[in-house]
Amino acid sequence: MSKEKKRLSKKKYNFKIQEEEIFNLWQDERLYQFNPDTITDQSSLFTIDTPPPYTNAPWHMGGAIHYSQIDMIARIMRMKGHSVHFPMGLDRNGLPIEIAAEKEFKVNMHNVPRADFLDLCQKILNKYGKAVLDVAYKLGLSANSFEWDSVYRTDDPQYRALTQETFIEVWKKGLVYEDDRPNNWDYRLQTTVADAEIEYEEGEHPLYDIQFRIKETNEKFHFSTTRPELIPAIRTIVFNPEDNRYSQLEGKTAIIPLWNISVKIRKHPMADPEFGSGIVQICSYGDIQDVRVIREFDLDPVYAIDTNGRLTEQTGEFAGMKIKEGREKIVKRLREIGAIVGEKVVPYRFPVSERSGAPIEFIGMKEYYLKQNEFVPTLREYSEKVEFHPDFMKQIWMNWLDRVSIDWPISRRRFYGTEVPVWYCTKCEHPMVPPPGPYYQPWKDDPPFEKCEKCGNKKFRGDERTFDTWVDSSISAYYVTKYPNNIETDKLINIASTRPYLANMRPQGKDIVRTWFHYTMLRIHQLFDKPAFQHAWISGHVVTESGEKMSKRKGNSVNPEIMLERYGGDALRFFGCMEASVGSDIRFSEERLKGGSKFLNKLYNISRFIASFDRPESGELQNTDKWILSELNNTITESLAGYTSFDFHPATRSIRKFTTDLFASQYMELVKSRAYNRNGQFSELESKGAKLTLYTCLDAIIRLIAPITPFITDYIYRELFDKSVHKSLFPELVEIDFDNNVTDLLVEYNSAIWKLKQENGISLRSSLRFANIPTPLIKLEADIKAMHGIFEFSTTFQEDAKLDITDFTVKVKFESDE
Repeated sequence: MSKEKKRLSKKKYNFKIQEEEIFNLWQDERLYQFNPDTITDQSSLFTIDTPPPYTNAPWHMGGAIHYSQIDMIARIMRMKGHSVHFPMGLDRNGLPIEIAAEKEFKVNMHNVPRADFLDLCQKILNKYGKAVLDVAYKLGLSANSFEWDSVYRTDDPQYRALTQETFIEVWKKGLVYEDDRPNNWDYRLQTTVADAEIEYEEGEHPLYDIQFRIKETNEKFHFSTTRPELIPAIRTIVFNPEDNRYSQLEGKTAIIPLWNISVKIRKHPMADPEFGSGIVQICSYGDIQDVRVIREFDLDPVYAIDTNGRLTEQTGEFAGMKIKEGREKIVKRLREIGAIVGEKVVPYRFPVSERSGAPIEFIGMKEYYLKQNEFVPTLREYSEKVEFHPDFMKQIWMNWLDRVSIDWPISRRRFYGTEVPVWYCTKCEHPMVPPPGPYYQPWKDDPPFEKCEKCGNKKFRGDERTFDTWVDSSISAYYVTKYPNNIETDKLINIASTRPYLANMRPQGKDIVRTWFHYTMLRIHQLFDKPAFQHAWISGHVVTESGEKMSKRKGNSVNPEIMLERYGGDALRFFGCMEASVGSDIRFSEERLKGGSKFLNKLYNISRFIASFDRPESGELQNTDKWILSELNNTITESLAGYTSFDFHPATRSIRKFTTDLFASQYMELVKSRAYNRNGQFSELESKGAKLTLYTCLDAIIRLIAPITPFITDYIYRELFDKSVHKSLFPELVEIDFDNNVTDLLVEYNSAIWKLKQENGISLRSSLRFANIPTPLIKLEADIKAMHGIFEFSTTFQEDAKLDITDFTVKVKFESDE
């Protein structure tokens, strides 16, 4: 008995209609809903710590492709039988949101009431948050829910309360401290930035030789500097202990010109005898070396630059000037008094803020720090427990761990973020943290305690600072485990307690390994004493076709919404997988994106052709059927190997090659005559064997490529197989006994005959009276004859002959056209 035939009635697949209808169908069916209470087998749980996309601006092409591939991870694991926790969130904290609000509403956050500025940030977030989710819909993301209440937001009181709770916990563990120390200061954004948020630019600076006098002897020496504006902040002069030129200067006093500052001369190994004169100024602060030397000698810092990027009173007549202007005027005055005795241009590597591009200054101020140095050895051990995809991405983290030298400054002088939950006694300044649970806003809330635990005073002032946004982001794995679907439950936390990691998968970009990945691994270790993840999937960037970084400023960025409107979500997803393996950069090309669209049209046409036949329950397989099934097995094996390593590139290429180059171009042509069997030259069972194989291959193709192109595959599968492909598992290997030594030869042989017919100006359907055939293809004789219309064969090879099309000539006799 054959199943009732079901046709794909539409001649063409219209993605603009079907993709939206299918996505709405998924939502109506709650197809991807995750219910932790239904998990009975703990090993089946697969939790993805989805990166909540930033909502300060519309999504760019890199974000669209990146998130479509994260979705593929979820779909792959479902088709492997896992219960997948794939939450969707929106990152709504931090500097970029404040910058966007200041730009859009033409305000400065320090010049408007704090509450009013927070409202402006909310308007930006709601505007772009919806736009980001709209792109996610069009890409077919299968997050557990897109209902607004289930999409978590990092500025929700519930999320911020958890951030504060984790801070309070590590505070009680003694891992947080406040210190007045030099911070990386972005004067443009008016905030401290962490080392991980600093980039370095190469350039050239003038190197000035500044002459100074020895007080005790009146001798003159000089030091070299590229930062003359920091001269009034010199705290000491040093030379290398091995530099015998200056050994007599140790302990003497240097008189610094223009300001007549007196500082002690010391020896220190950081001084490079080959740099300039070998004598080095140590000021507060020009670089990290200054910080270390001043601390080592326990010197009191003074500051030549303030938090607004202007020169301070310490500089005297230059106070209030911007850095560049002050530098120029200081150089002019030093020249006038003859203090500059040498000058040359030298290469210079200087730190800039990753966010604003402003030069980083080292400004002393009180900030909270989270200990990280002491945990570096443990984090190195964890690097061997986390499986990186691709494995070479682990080195990015290792390189960063090599550079970690100071603890993480976690407090920021900004507004739109989770507040630091600390109140200070107005009498003794003792800091107190509240009990965990509620969301606290100390800048406007009264403290949840009545008196100071140290002195008994009943008056407090709340901390006005917020956390570095990575303090929030670094607990995302914890939040989605504790609050799946934004609903608190112990189920996933209990499961995690039995595992050597908190979540299964962290997918993210390579550019934030040193921030989001590193801080998450640090924080989860401090909270749970285990690695945060089992797997880390690290993607590359999407760049221009020539390999340039996409940038709105350069005008070379691509709007994903435009491409989705032109080609659809499936085509964009397919393109991203065809272009590169995980971890490699993807060069965007609209022409190649069009190629993905063409493949999807071909897949639909293949499906329509197969849908024209009834799907039989059984049939008698011929060698041609066994051949394509053996090739299908190879494709299943290659695809699942790629999926197991979460690399979609080899899987997609293998499926496309099988579908177009072998299944459609070869097998379907070979068995058309047998499937139709219009003249009865084949038995009914032989004809059913062809139809059964067509459906078997199509079923497998659809299931294999479903994680890549979820819309069209679900549409076809529902039409032909009466259920959603996304409720199916991956296909298993077909049990088949066939010695496949014919594929390359068959392709070449068929191509040679088609070419010969074309060269002779006859139809590809025209018959041939006679054609020679290599011996290995005899096993496919009946279908080859039927396809090419050959009446008689002759072999030209022995069994052990080289199977190369160049080793034989196709000889034919054409059937008369009469």
